[in-house]
Amino acid sequence: MAKKTVATLQTASKRLTKAIKMVKSPKSGAYTFVEAVMTPEEVDEFLKKK
Repeated sequence: MAKKTVATLQTASKRLTKAIKMVKSPKSGAYTFVEAVMTPEEVDEFLKKK
């Protein structure tokens, strides 16, 4: 399963990071992409979740 932080976004005075991960569907077996924008400190926790 590929995991990668794609872009760092700057808005106002906050640093934000957009994280994208691939998740395999248990029903169909197809992969989907889950995207989220968060602070850089939260990225590792986001990627560890299933």
